[in-house]
Amino acid sequence: MGKNEQKEIASRLKRLREERGLSQEDVADKLDISRSAVSQIENEERGVSSLELASFSKLFEVSTDYILGLEKESAVVLPKELRHPPKQNMRITIPKLNIDKFKQVLLYILEQCAGKPNIGKTVLYKLLYFSDFNYYETYEEQMTGATYKKLQYGPIPVEFSKLVDSMERNGEIQKLNAEYRSYPQERYIPLVKADLNKLKASEKEIIDKVLIAHSDKTATEISGYSHEDIPWKATEDKEIIDYELVFYRTPAYSVRSYPEEDSDEF
Repeated sequence: MGKNEQKEIASRLKRLREERGLSQEDVADKLDISRSAVSQIENEERGVSSLELASFSKLFEVSTDYILGLEKESAVVLPKELRHPPKQNMRITIPKLNIDKFKQVLLYILEQCAGKPNIGKTVLYKLLYFSDFNYYETYEEQMTGATYKKLQYGPIPVEFSKLVDSMERNGEIQKLNAEYRSYPQERYIPLVKADLNKLKASEKEIIDKVLIAHSDKTATEISGYSHEDIPWKATEDKEIIDYELVFYRTPAYSVRSYPEEDSDEF
C-alpha cells in the first residue's frame, strides 16, 4: 500500500469516526483493539490489516471498498429527493404537544433507566426522539406531539427545558449536575411514578423497544446513531424535523414492515 493510499484511508476512517460522534476510545472498545492502534492508523503510522478493515466496515456501516477509496459514496446515502425535499409534494405534520403525555413518557423512561450512569440530558433527548418517531412510523399518529429540532449533536425536543423546569418546581423530578467519563452531565431523577393509565399499551411497547436498543449507549454513541436517521439527515440545520420523514427511513432504522410493491402494477 502506497503512502498516498494509506493517507486517504486514514483520513477516511477518521472522518467516518467523527461523523458518527465516536472517540478513538469508543472505536477501540467496539473493535476490541487498543486506542493507540486506532491513533496510529489515523495518524498514518501504520496500515490497516484485512481483519481490521472488515471490522471498521461493520462498525461504520460502509463497504470495505468505500474505506479503500474504490467507491465514491458510503452505504448510507440520503435519497436525492430528500436532500432538498419539495415542500409542495410533502405532507407536513404539525406537532401538537400533549403536555401530560410528554411528562408520563419522560417519567417512565427515567423510571426504567435513570440509574444508568450514561443517562444524561443528551441521551434522554434521543430516547424521546426515537420513541416519538418510531411510534409515528408504526401507527401514523403522534405520541407526545413534541417538536424536535435538528442541532449539531442530533435531534432535541424543543419543549424539553421548559417542561422539565415546571416538573422540577412541582416536585416531579430532581435535576442533578454530575460528571460522566470526565464530561459534565445533567441528570434527572424521577420523584413520582409515571401514571401508566395514561400510556397506551402500544406506546409503552414502543418505548420499551427503544430503551432495549439504545439506553446503554453513551451520549456520543446515540448522537452518532441519530445522525444516520433519515428524518435528521433530510432536515436543514436548526430546522424542525417533520414526522413524515420517518416513511423514508432506510431499512436499518425503519421499525415498520411495509408490503412489497407488486412489480406488475403500473
